[in-house]
Amino acid sequence: MSFTTTSCISGLLLLFLALTCEARVPKNANVGFIAVNGAHFELNGSSFLFNGFNSYWLMHVAAEPSERYKVTEVLKDASAAGLSVCRTWAFSDGGDRALQISPGVYDERVFQGLDFVISEAKKYGVRLILSFVNNWNDFGGKAQYVQWARNVGAQINGDDDFYTHPMLKDYYKNHIKKVITRFNTITKVAYRDDPTIMAWELINEPRNQADYSGKTINAWVQEMASFVKSLDKKHLLEVGMEGFYGDSVPERKQVNPGYQVGTDFISNHLINEIDFATIHAYTDQWVSGQSDEAQLAWMQRWVTSHWEDAKTILKKPLVLSEFGKSSRDQGYNLSSRDTFMSSVYRNIYNLAKEGGTMAGSLVWQLMAQGMENYDDGYCIVLGQNPSTTGIISGQSHAMTTLANRIE
Repeated sequence: MSFTTTSCISGLLLLFLALTCEARVPKNANVGFIAVNGAHFELNGSSFLFNGFNSYWLMHVAAEPSERYKVTEVLKDASAAGLSVCRTWAFSDGGDRALQISPGVYDERVFQGLDFVISEAKKYGVRLILSFVNNWNDFGGKAQYVQWARNVGAQINGDDDFYTHPMLKDYYKNHIKKVITRFNTITKVAYRDDPTIMAWELINEPRNQADYSGKTINAWVQEMASFVKSLDKKHLLEVGMEGFYGDSVPERKQVNPGYQVGTDFISNHLINEIDFATIHAYTDQWVSGQSDEAQLAWMQRWVTSHWEDAKTILKKPLVLSEFGKSSRDQGYNLSSRDTFMSSVYRNIYNLAKEGGTMAGSLVWQLMAQGMENYDDGYCIVLGQNPSTTGIISGQSHAMTTLANRIE
């Protein structure tokens, strides 16, 4: 076969694939706000179930215009695989490409990176969950807020004063207001008026070593959730929790992987202003050393327990908003990850099918080609491994079909 003929055929194939990917984005996909009706998500009066993903790095990368193609690549490929919700950071406090350089001082270049992320998500029909701050030190986190307060002479005992110290709470509220009221320089729509944003998240994986009962974080969630809703009543709000049980239902603490972290899945999510519940699950970290079969069994108990509580106590939708299997695990291979993901997806689908509150899941995490320096072991590049991509696409199709059936 000649080079010219081969090139022509290849070109037609690429054009077909491009048109197919574009066709996967439904018209008006991001028209209307995602809402909660009882224990279920709805979009324009119809049931909304989803398969989604995490890509924490989107704003950080988009802050450099020459790297924005990576954001486009991931959102386009995700949309083609039927992934309709993405969770990402709306924070970067201090450090490299900081959004918030110091309290109340922002880098417009980085904010325009977030503008681009929202604009591209809208283009490809992907809804966003945007998180306001990190519990961990990555991208600043609550430790950076503590350092800022100490720099001006505040007496701080430790990082967990983030939840109680008036100055730290004011810093945080100022950031919330700055993000929610941001006017997007690309879409020309304020963030709080943009239905591309599905929900706000108070904090990624809150933990508090100063009070394991969950009561301190409960008071903080109540205060901050009320503040968010005073600024924006159109969008949903969640805490960002991993799902650890606290003291409010003592018998449930046996479901935890042997310890508490200062949150209370039940009481923290019973707060009226919190619209839906979240859990995370990392069996390779939380129950490490066990066999793959034992980890999968623990995973099913973890998810099912929270599903039962969301259905009978919280009466709110539930999202598995982080899960994955690390390539750094001893004995890891692609087949073991595929088996793990298939099992988790099957459990999510079955619980959603039972008519409970399970609404979807967000795998950790998707990246673009050539982002090896961002890989934390959980990286998935769509198209790189056909088996994994097929599993993800299959779950997307299954959840969409189920939602249509519920209607």
